[in-house]
Amino acid sequence: MSEQRDRSILVQKWIQKAENDIHNSEYTLSLKNNCPYDTICFHAQQCAEKYIKALLIHHQINFPKSHDIGELLQLVPSEHKIHLTPEEQFKLSHYAIAGRYPIDNMEDLSKSDAEEAIRISKKVREYIRNYLNII
Repeated sequence: MSEQRDRSILVQKWIQKAENDIHNSEYTLSLKNNCPYDTICFHAQQCAEKYIKALLIHHQINFPKSHDIGELLQLVPSEHKIHLTPEEQFKLSHYAIAGRYPIDNMEDLSKSDAEEAIRISKKVREYIRNYLNII
């Protein structure tokens, strides 16, 4: 197989994992009662992170083992920058750790926080899917 074909398959695998994360977020939010908002925020963050990493792989850019959305976005070529505010970047990055471990104030997350995390993640998802011409 060619290097380009291998890279394309790897990009598709990252995107599939990202899609699983956003589906988990949306499904969990639909449960309504006793909804674990920290889990929703975590999976929304993971979706955005994996889409960004898929884009970096597409451009043959190595990236660190990092959950920091801002750090990953800095690696994206300038002509393909994804516009997230510093606040949006911070929130998503925070959910990568806080959604997995018992950290102060994570139990204070609300439905609104979860919806915002999904919205931000979908902004990243939509941009990258459009760029990669994925329907």
